[in-house]
Amino acid sequence: MELEHLGWNRHFEECFQRFAAAGLRAARVTMQHRGGFRVCSADGESAAEVSGNFIHQKVCTSDFPAVGDWVAIETFPGPAKAVIHSILPRRTKFSRTAAGKHGGEQVIAANIDDLFIVTAPDASLNPRRIERFLTLAWESGANPVLLLTKADVCNDLDGNIEELKSVGSGAPVLAVSSVSGLGLEQFIAYFRVGRTAALLGPSGVGKSTLINCLCGNTLLRVQPVRERDQKGKHTTTHRELIALPNGGLIIDTPGLRELRLWEGGDGISEAFEDIEQTATGCRFTDCRHDKEPGCAVRQAVELGTLDSARLESHRKLKRELEHFGRKYDKRPQPEQRKRWNSAVKASRKPSKAKR
Repeated sequence: MELEHLGWNRHFEECFQRFAAAGLRAARVTMQHRGGFRVCSADGESAAEVSGNFIHQKVCTSDFPAVGDWVAIETFPGPAKAVIHSILPRRTKFSRTAAGKHGGEQVIAANIDDLFIVTAPDASLNPRRIERFLTLAWESGANPVLLLTKADVCNDLDGNIEELKSVGSGAPVLAVSSVSGLGLEQFIAYFRVGRTAALLGPSGVGKSTLINCLCGNTLLRVQPVRERDQKGKHTTTHRELIALPNGGLIIDTPGLRELRLWEGGDGISEAFEDIEQTATGCRFTDCRHDKEPGCAVRQAVELGTLDSARLESHRKLKRELEHFGRKYDKRPQPEQRKRWNSAVKASRKPSKAKR
C-alpha cells in the first residue's frame, strides 16, 4: 500500500528524514495489543515490537506507540517481523487518564483528522457524557462530529438532534441508520484518501455496525444490546486502524466505560463555548460562577437562557481538571503556591493554648 493511502503527508515526511538517513522505514501502527503491535508500511503489514533501547528511554505509557502513530521501523529477513525504534511527532492525539488509582496518560488514538463521538438515541443519549467526550475531543486537535446512530428506531429524532446541538458547541451533528441508510451518504463523505477518522463512544451504540457498512461486508463482529437495560456488550476488544475501500481510514475502539480528563483546559473552553462567552460579562475575570456577585453566568441560568445542569457539568469538569493539575503537575501555579505557603506558615505558628 502507498504511504499516502495510510495518511502520510509532508509533516511526517519532514519528521522522518533523519530516520531515513539511518536506513529505517516508515510504518503506521494499525493495532495495539498486550503482546505488541501490528504495523503497515509500503511493504505490507507485519507484527512489531519496540526495541530494547526504546523501552529504556521511555518513562511513561504515553511515550509508547498507539494506534494511528507513525513509527520508524527496522525490518529483518524471514518471518514478517519489525522492530519499532521511534515514534514520529503526533499531529493530534485523543488521551484520557488511565483507569486505576495510579492514573497517567493513556493515548487512545493518534493522528486523527475527524473524531466521531457516537451515541444512541432516546434513553441512551447522555448530554453530560457527550460534554465530557467533547472536552477531550476538542483538546485532541481533531475535528469533533456528534454522530447519532440507530435513527430508524428513534422515537423523537428531531428532539434528539436538537439536544445534541445544544451541547455540541458548533460541532456538526449527524443522524444515521445502518438499517434504513438514513444519513449514511453524509457520513461516508468524511472518508477520503489518506484521511483518518476515529469512532468513540460507549458499548452498544453501533460503532462496529457502521464500520461494516463502510467496508461493505461483515468485517467486525457485532452483538445486540441487552434488552433489560439497553446497554451494549463489548464486541470490540482492541483498538484497530482499518483501511476502507474508498481510501479513507477509520480507528475502531472498544466501548469506553470510564473517561477521566487528561488535560483539557482548551477543550473545556471549546466544549462550553456558550458558558465561556457568557462569562465575559461577569464582574470578576476569575469568576467561578458560584457565589460571586455580578456573575453573568448564574444570571443566565436564572433567566432560563442557560441550562443549570450544563453549568454544573462545566463546574464538575473544571474541578476534575484542577485536581488533575495538582496531582500530575509537580510545579504548582503561583496562586496555588502562595496559598500552600500561607497554609504551611500558619501550621507552624504555635497555637494560643501553647503560649
